[in-house]
Amino acid sequence: MLMATSTASTSGTRRELVSPSSARGAKAARQRRLRAARLFAQGLSQAEVARRLGTSRQNASRWHAKWRQGGRAALAGPTRLGRPPRLGAVDWRRVARALLRGPQAHGFDTDLWTLPRVAEVIWRLTGVSYHPGHVWWLLRRHHWSPQRPARRASERDEDEIARGRAQEWPRIKGGRWSGARGSASWTSRARR
Repeated sequence: MLMATSTASTSGTRRELVSPSSARGAKAARQRRLRAARLFAQGLSQAEVARRLGTSRQNASRWHAKWRQGGRAALAGPTRLGRPPRLGAVDWRRVARALLRGPQAHGFDTDLWTLPRVAEVIWRLTGVSYHPGHVWWLLRRHHWSPQRPARRASERDEDEIARGRAQEWPRIKGGRWSGARGSASWTSRARR
């Protein structure tokens, strides 16, 4: 939904479109603060900036104080919100190379990665400790998928399997032994 607001300009009345959905999200908030900086630079009052941007006067007052102290850059805000990552890009490349070498290269018994093993390798390489349950989210964020080993018996005989499929399976599966029509009903004599 778009709301139209009228604003005064040197050429008369100008209409601006303000989207209520743009009020959400870090990127939209940053754009709104930078727009406030432009409006403050044009000499508009805090109340007028708040009205044009569809925000409270308290926000406009806070933004104006920051703008007076540090200019437009003070209103730009941080480039990244939230806590900074514990592992940087260089550390993740080291971890990825280690994971590609396989678990046995790191002293594990089997060639299967588990979350505790990945957490152990991350700790050994970087000194950063993660709970194994959180390692799953880290791996997904870096586009790693879970391993699914093929479960096959060590005694598996491929030749015997091929012979069974060719000879035994048709016999077991059966089929119509006579040309008579059959019935799907369990109570029918034709079925027996």
